[in-house]
Amino acid sequence: MIQRASALLALLVVLGGATSSFADVRKDAREQVAFGINVAQRGLWREAVYRWEKAVEIDPTYAEAYNDLAIGYEHEGELDRARRAYERALELAPNNDQIKQNYDLFKEINDRAADRDQL
Repeated sequence: MIQRASALLALLVVLGGATSSFADVRKDAREQVAFGINVAQRGLWREAVYRWEKAVEIDPTYAEAYNDLAIGYEHEGELDRARRAYERALELAPNNDQIKQNYDLFKEINDRAADRDQL
């Protein structure tokens, strides 16, 4: 019984550390996202994209960071990369209405442009 309690306590310590570590990772990624938004608002889109790429590198589960990255890629004309980033964001957060709305608008604009190019 004591061994089992010790094992459970050790597991809780490990899990507690993992939770703290995840919180730190998400915090770091959020800081990158916020910085990216700030510089994008000032027209520094390359720097914004760099920051959002860092955010998803730090936390590959951060759907909103992928959404911002997709917007940045779209702004920079990197449409294939934008599409992949939107799709990844939706994989991570399929019920996020903001991401769905952004992706739907992206598809509508780019599909219409592709149709025009076909003429």
